[in-house]
Amino acid sequence: MDPHRPSLLLLLLSILIINVSAQPPTLHYTISMDHPDRHLYHVTLNATGLHGPVIDLRMPAWMPGYYQLLNYARNLSNLRAVDELGRPLPWEKTGSDAWRVSPGKSQSLTIEYDIFANTQFAAQSWLDTTRGFISPAGMFLYPDGYLQNPVTLDIKLYPGWSSIATGLDTVPRETHRYYAPDFDILYDCPILMGNLDTLPTFTIRGIPHYFTGYQLGDFDRPRFVSELKKVVSAAVDLFGDIPYKHYTFLAIGAGRGGIEHLNSTTVPFSGKDLSTDAGRRRVFQFLAHEYFHNYNVKRIRPIALGPFDYQRPDRTNMLWVSEGLSVYYEYKLVQWAGLMSGEDLLHNFQSNIAAYENKSGHLYQSLAQSSWDTWNDGPLGGKKDSTISYYDKGPVIGMLFDLAIRHATGNSKSLDDVMRILYRKYYLQERRGFTDAEFRTACEAVAGKDLQELFDYIFTVKEPDYATYLAYGGLNIDLEPHPSQDSTHTGRSFAITPMPNPDTLQLRIRKSWLGY
Repeated sequence: MDPHRPSLLLLLLSILIINVSAQPPTLHYTISMDHPDRHLYHVTLNATGLHGPVIDLRMPAWMPGYYQLLNYARNLSNLRAVDELGRPLPWEKTGSDAWRVSPGKSQSLTIEYDIFANTQFAAQSWLDTTRGFISPAGMFLYPDGYLQNPVTLDIKLYPGWSSIATGLDTVPRETHRYYAPDFDILYDCPILMGNLDTLPTFTIRGIPHYFTGYQLGDFDRPRFVSELKKVVSAAVDLFGDIPYKHYTFLAIGAGRGGIEHLNSTTVPFSGKDLSTDAGRRRVFQFLAHEYFHNYNVKRIRPIALGPFDYQRPDRTNMLWVSEGLSVYYEYKLVQWAGLMSGEDLLHNFQSNIAAYENKSGHLYQSLAQSSWDTWNDGPLGGKKDSTISYYDKGPVIGMLFDLAIRHATGNSKSLDDVMRILYRKYYLQERRGFTDAEFRTACEAVAGKDLQELFDYIFTVKEPDYATYLAYGGLNIDLEPHPSQDSTHTGRSFAITPMPNPDTLQLRIRKSWLGY
């Protein structure tokens, strides 16, 4: 035997050591809720394979879909760190939303803490004896440098509760265990728990869609599911693709806001809102808006919105596309589903124009600026006398783009073609977001002409020429002020009405866009 050659046993041991050291980190969270009367979740993180003399833990400062800093870290208390033998590990708070643990030579560590959850809002967590809702970005600390690591999660339901609804994938043969391939997916999958109410599942192209919520109320459920399916089908038909394996509408009961996610959405909901025609339209417009976001912003997205920096704002000029055009398409989806008339559609645009024009902010802030500055003011704008909302001006600019493209192409193309290009090129093919310049290129390629004036309406405070663009669709707009019969109404009303004698192209555009 050659004394200079390592023995087979030593080689095998070396390979074993290398393989063990090369094992990827494991991150497993457990959520319990023993004190719902105190609005407290207890979170346990068991981690192995994290390397380095210190481990920095961070709480996101915001969540995708709600463009405002939320200070989630203020809800965290009672942090504790131990090694694999249960011995306490030293830790310190190094920032407003950062903690540093010193694991020494420990091969694994356990972090425990409590989260106070007493806000009924789609971007915040809630817990009481009736139900629980988890907004994951405000619940799960992440180890710095491990955002791309897979995560598993166990949920220990409060005694007497029976249901969990979430977009997370379940782990086969495990009860209430879930899996996320990375933290972006974990943070994008809210969780609703309790004794929940579930409507009949509907499928589109073989993909299941669920509607689950807390105290949904008394309403015609088969009719509601049938109509919701029509709305979702209208969006699927627009893109010709379903980018998820399952989709869940999470109805959280009382609360504010709706937040979109890759394969779910969180909405406040009550069946009593369906009791009138106007209320029914509002419900379906809201659901259509949040559902359409799974295409527009979760897949079709400004390049700034991913990969995410959870510690600081991801600013972009293009939230008017993500939000404003989603308002535009919420109207169109409900119309295509047969749940809104052409007159209702025009009324919505009239309201948007009036909301924008009758506030002095339109003289000072551009649509792009309203997007960029939303982190300062909140998503609905700041001071009303100097800011605008992209929820108001955005859908109006979408309407002008649609009519301009239809006019330029003899009604052979529309804004729909722009959305399909953005989806196919930047999401399906290149797997990235689009730049400001690429959005403009897509619009002008579809229109076959320069659209400088329309982009002036986005990046400056230039007054939109509503009359010219609406005329492309055989429509008039009343721009004159009129005395109001309603003391609560101020400003112009901007009534949009059909032209009495449109030419052939105008009539063709109006029929295809408006329906008459």
